[in-house]
Amino acid sequence: MKQNTDFLLDHAAWPAILVDQSTTIRCANQAAIATFGATLENETPPLSSIWSSENTASPEQFINRAERSVTMAVPLKFKVRGGSSLGFHAYISPCEQEGKKTFIVQLLKELPAAISSTSCATPGSQSIEAGQAQKQKLDCAMQLIRTVVLDFNNALTSILGHTSLLLHLMDSNHPWRHSLLEVEKSAEKAAEIAHDLAAFSRQEKDTRSMATGNLNSLIRRVVEIFQTPGSPELKWTMDLENRLYAVQYDEAKMQQAFVKIIENAIQAVGADGHIVIHSKNMDLAEPYHDGTLSLAAGFYVCVDIADNGSGIASDTLPRIFEPFFTTKPNHRGLGLAWVYGIVTNHGGSVSVASVPDNGTTVRIFLPAVKRFVKDLAINTDELTGAETILMVDDEDLLLTMGQVVLSSFGYNVITANSGDKAFDIFSQMSQQIDLVITDLVMPNMSGRELIERMRRISPNLKMICCSGFVRPASNEEDEIYLQKPFTSQELLRKVKEVLSPLELT
Repeated sequence: MKQNTDFLLDHAAWPAILVDQSTTIRCANQAAIATFGATLENETPPLSSIWSSENTASPEQFINRAERSVTMAVPLKFKVRGGSSLGFHAYISPCEQEGKKTFIVQLLKELPAAISSTSCATPGSQSIEAGQAQKQKLDCAMQLIRTVVLDFNNALTSILGHTSLLLHLMDSNHPWRHSLLEVEKSAEKAAEIAHDLAAFSRQEKDTRSMATGNLNSLIRRVVEIFQTPGSPELKWTMDLENRLYAVQYDEAKMQQAFVKIIENAIQAVGADGHIVIHSKNMDLAEPYHDGTLSLAAGFYVCVDIADNGSGIASDTLPRIFEPFFTTKPNHRGLGLAWVYGIVTNHGGSVSVASVPDNGTTVRIFLPAVKRFVKDLAINTDELTGAETILMVDDEDLLLTMGQVVLSSFGYNVITANSGDKAFDIFSQMSQQIDLVITDLVMPNMSGRELIERMRRISPNLKMICCSGFVRPASNEEDEIYLQKPFTSQELLRKVKEVLSPLELT
């Protein structure tokens, strides 16, 4: 059977097959092929080819029963590699593929006899069985979420990559620019959902990647979102520190905070207003207190976002960070409360100064380290290169996107859709390849295994690791890690960063 990489459960750790109404197996995941072996090598094997004669029902009866149920779990036995029969709990769910009704059958290992037997149940044994079954269902759901996140992030990376490339190359007054910006904002919102799903599936409190970098790059990217043909009279002034201290921050969350502050500023000033954004370094030799603001001694990056709008009334100012407090009709009052939560979760502080009819300034303080990360502003001259890059991913959409983006900026790009193919290419061209960009999660040979094998040939090989789910395994890997989904500018900046190391002092 030809393996279908579009099968949702292709990378699940347990056997899963897709069966149609005629009980024909249409596709199987890697775990199923490993479990049942040569039986699934035929183009479209029947379900009966792996069905054990010990089952009381036939495959046809099993499918007919499934048609009348939304989801069903049945203890069954199947013929595995070697010819023996093995018990599973078969979870079957109806679905549609190409307009035809099909069924996803997931096979989880049978519970131990001491637990699954109910004929000699002792007090408490039924609750143990229920707990075990519930755990298996939860594990199944978690794996399904992880699989969805992987596929979702791959699709979003392709969307963001192509969209951000077009925005970068497009004239600022192009009539399609506003629509493309809306596409980019929607994709970034979807990326946030994917991050939350990934965090839930790991069942950890905080799983987001905290990158150490220069906030100026993020500020520029956020401002570009608002520089649309719809607001031609709005004046922007950016006075950004040339050598800004490094800050460790969650890029997605900090972008949300800056977006919310700038949205409020735009609403306050109107179409012909003026917004000024200023970043600077701060060295505090001793703790600093000013009203509600309190900062410990140390190094900080301070970002001011000021407008010349209507300002905030003095009786309203003390309440602006309260959840659900708002002076705007049809608003939930969560904007600045959200900003406050994001900044304080980064160990920082936020303050607001305002004079009615004379504008508002929002000031953000984030803890920093006294080293200077080169500010890679989005500049075509800085992001171009002529090196040869090998890009490895099992998703062809991402290989196409990477090749389009990188080759547009002068790089010579070679692609491989598996670790095995990438290693073969590298074995023959190791002297010509300057950089390898690889996904960490791939079938057969993972990205980490590929890296290990390549570095046996070329110990000093420069690498970039990508993933939408797996996180860096070490501080060294964190320096070369690129979180999916990413924009074309993020890809280009990371490539430039790795090929020409950033100036850190």
